[in-house]
Amino acid sequence: MAEVPSTAAVVVVGGGVMGASTAYHLARQGVRGVVLLERESFFGLGATGRCAGGIRHQFATDINIRLSLHSLRMLDELEAETGQPALVRKCGYLFVLTQPAEVDVFRRNLARQHALGVPTEWLSGDEVRQKLPLARFPDALAGSYYSQDGLADPNSVVMGYVNAARRLGVTCLTDTAVTGLETAGGRITGVQTPHGSIATPIVVNAAGPWSAPLAAMAGVDLPVVPLRRQWLTTTPLPVIPPDFPFVIDFAQSLYFHREGEGLLTGMSNPNQAPGFDQSVDLEWELVHLEAAAQRLPLLERAGVVSRWAGLYEVTPDAHPILGHTPLEGFYVITGFSGHGFMHGPIGGLLMAEIITEGQARTVDVSSLALSRFAEHKEIAEYNVV
Repeated sequence: MAEVPSTAAVVVVGGGVMGASTAYHLARQGVRGVVLLERESFFGLGATGRCAGGIRHQFATDINIRLSLHSLRMLDELEAETGQPALVRKCGYLFVLTQPAEVDVFRRNLARQHALGVPTEWLSGDEVRQKLPLARFPDALAGSYYSQDGLADPNSVVMGYVNAARRLGVTCLTDTAVTGLETAGGRITGVQTPHGSIATPIVVNAAGPWSAPLAAMAGVDLPVVPLRRQWLTTTPLPVIPPDFPFVIDFAQSLYFHREGEGLLTGMSNPNQAPGFDQSVDLEWELVHLEAAAQRLPLLERAGVVSRWAGLYEVTPDAHPILGHTPLEGFYVITGFSGHGFMHGPIGGLLMAEIITEGQARTVDVSSLALSRFAEHKEIAEYNVV
């Protein structure tokens, strides 16, 4: 392992997509002396490495749609910029709506997406059934589909940014946990690790589900809680066509998409208690598989190849926290509530702009400030799975 430097211009804590993107974009903007710290033995093993890899434009708020418009384009351009392809697969996202209330909300969402240049398609219930002949959706009332949504590879994106950051002079360290934060006079002054302390005037908290405990080390209260989500992959199902979309049964928070020769499927547990447990809940897996087989009967013939659980980093309004904190020099980029991977590219760029220019320039993210919770200016995001 490389030696921990005694000083740094900026220390970024958390080596997932947010931290890697932030470190890279800081260096690209000319900041020297950036240090990226990851407590695991490899980058991207936390929340980023345990996500399903979905990328989409279909959101309910202007800010999330704008973040996607920029971030998904950056994923398309990742290879040209860093030399590492994001392995984007535009299979399309299809939200299947089975409740009248959902139909009304998604119609409004569609108008919002269209106004921002995202040509999402509206499908009738019959059109949903025609598009998914292998599925069973007799109760589908309507659907929302966009062909340019899909999947990308989390590890490729993280390592693309890490390797490009290293080429620009960033010190990227694994196996280096942060054990304390040093403050003086209302500002951050340093980071403590088992391998030595780093004196620094700027710390970026990109610790995802672990961002609240990290912030607490500096006396900053972050309203971010970890929430377990899990999924599994199946044995090959040759009958699944190559163009099978990412399907979401919205009322059940049930989803499946093609993964290799089989499927990846997951379903959110509405009664999941907050916590850092990343073990697979086998009882919930049975509930999930029964619901999934109801929608996709061919799953009854499939075996399980792998199962994973990971953590969402959830805020009270399901929107990220991006920018300053009351502690001078201490910044946060967290709380993406399950959308962090897809918004990681633009998130890191915006964080770099906030640090180097005083505010984000590419997208106005003033509505995502931590202060919104104290000021009761939360933003509601309906479209969270």
